Amino acid sequence: MHDKIPEPGHESGHRHEAAPPGPQAGRAGFIAHPTRYLFFTGKGGVGKTSLSTATALALADGGRRVLLVSTDAASNLDEMLGIELRNAPVPVPGAPGLLVLNIDPGHAAESYRQRVLAGLGADATAEERATVREQLSGACTTEIASFDEFSALLADGAPSWDHVVFDTAPTGHTLRLLSLPKAWTGFLQGNDRGAACLGPHSGLKMQEARFRAALDALGDPSRTTVILVARPDRGALEEAARTAAELRPLGLGNQRLVVNGVFHASDHGDDVACAIEALGRQALREMPPALRELPQDQVALRPFDTVGLPALRALLAAEATPGPPPAPTPAPAPDADGPALPGLAALADELAAAGHGLIMVMGKGGVGKTTIAAALAVGLVQRGQTVHLSTTDPAAHLAGTLQGRLPGLELSRIDPKVETQRYIDKVVAARSPRLDAQERALLLEDLQSPCTEEVAVFHAFSRIVGEARTAFVVLDTAPTGHSMLLMDATGAYHRQMTREFEGHGAARIVTPLMRLQDASYTRIILVTLPEVTPVSQAAALQDDLRRAGIEPNAWVLNKSLLATGTRDPLLRSRLAAERRQVERLRAGLARRLHALPWRVVPPVGLDELSRLVATPAQAAA
Repeated sequence: MHDKIPEPGHESGHRHEAAPPGPQAGRAGFIAHPTRYLFFTGKGGVGKTSLSTATALALADGGRRVLLVSTDAASNLDEMLGIELRNAPVPVPGAPGLLVLNIDPGHAAESYRQRVLAGLGADATAEERATVREQLSGACTTEIASFDEFSALLADGAPSWDHVVFDTAPTGHTLRLLSLPKAWTGFLQGNDRGAACLGPHSGLKMQEARFRAALDALGDPSRTTVILVARPDRGALEEAARTAAELRPLGLGNQRLVVNGVFHASDHGDDVACAIEALGRQALREMPPALRELPQDQVALRPFDTVGLPALRALLAAEATPGPPPAPTPAPAPDADGPALPGLAALADELAAAGHGLIMVMGKGGVGKTTIAAALAVGLVQRGQTVHLSTTDPAAHLAGTLQGRLPGLELSRIDPKVETQRYIDKVVAARSPRLDAQERALLLEDLQSPCTEEVAVFHAFSRIVGEARTAFVVLDTAPTGHSMLLMDATGAYHRQMTREFEGHGAARIVTPLMRLQDASYTRIILVTLPEVTPVSQAAALQDDLRRAGIEPNAWVLNKSLLATGTRDPLLRSRLAAERRQVERLRAGLARRLHALPWRVVPPVGLDELSRLVATPAQAAA
């Protein structure tokens, strides 16, 4: 049952008060008794941005001074609030006391480089400065710079704000971010050299006290609360449970659970509505025991997109109506939305015709990338191809989606810990013969830097990309922001290689970026839900890819309700918004568009995935 969540009052609320397990009546605990730092995290697509923004707005409406911070490189806060985000706090019109900050990786990296270069002093030569700038040009610098800005908000105590609300990237990237205070504090303790990929030691050492203070703030339950956001969906709840378990060893034990988008059918003769409600009820009944022990709130599915202040205020209000209620609309006729969109079977046919190549499935977290990637891989095998299906997502879900083995399909994942150790072993084996014992010890110490993981993951990605020369490789990528950081690393490596080989056979080198830019080698599939935010994020991702010389091959519109014929009033109220997104895509945003309707039976397991991509003959059989 949905808990009513009115706007907060003016109580001080700076210390956490434990609530009993289960959904709480009345005011949501994270608003009624907020700590200074509130982290919203969870699987992509569960509503972290909507809930964190609505919470920040509710606290500001209650008279608090609130800073809302996005740590997601693919943030859509600008569209949600109708303002231009910057790497400095921006006031939100219509919400006194609320400011928004987006930690932009590129801006943060350049600021970090300038601080390190300034620390070299006036005596540094032009050659020394050039060497340091080169050291600070990679993906490691981008990560540490973003983390440095994140740490500053925790370490400095945010004196200007009563509360700092963090809208984080999807789970895998957030776990990496929240593990960095402990990792860098441990690495710098007793280390007088620093990390080779991050420039001189002084550039890091001057941040050591800040990292340690950030670690202390994260582990203090009177200051920090982690709000695990999930949907009434088995996968989202299982990931929330895994996240809870992984955060506890990092010291983040003050946790709450929010189940977002809880749906109750109002037309019990509507099979689609009843099926959606039944799936949600089952997921909540089978919730992992670790989550049952946490204080819990539930937020009902709303009939509107959470864009704009009225909708955001209505999201957590007792009466959720952002404006005049929409007029009832009749169920759409079968051809009301134009010609039917081709499905995944047609896309699998087109891809199989190439005989080999790299297929990268990309998009916002929670849009169904893993399902689409797995289905396309199964479809290619059905069409006689050999396929390597892998993932770059730290929260890898491929095995759980397939639930079985298929001849001709190889399954793997890029495991950051495994790849880091493999990379370290490779570097040590290559360099050890030329080093004495002391030099070898120094090399091993340097390789313990947290940024080694980023380099190792890029090398693994490059290795898998190369396999597509002779077979199909299908990559289920991490959510947009994390994938773009990987693209940044790919671009940095390309620039480094072309500089090193300039005038010495540069025409003969083929970098991973060049393979991604080759439309006959790589086919990018953008996946979205028929909602404004996922479509906008996919459009922004398409623009980013095009700037890198990479052209998406096709779009997939996942979980479309238009073809279901639902009569439920709440679901029908969402159809008008879905039609607008279909029109937007057909108007030129997507060069080729395929659709996957919402299914009563979840597309999990080889049999269900096979049905999504079956040819007419296979479907008839």
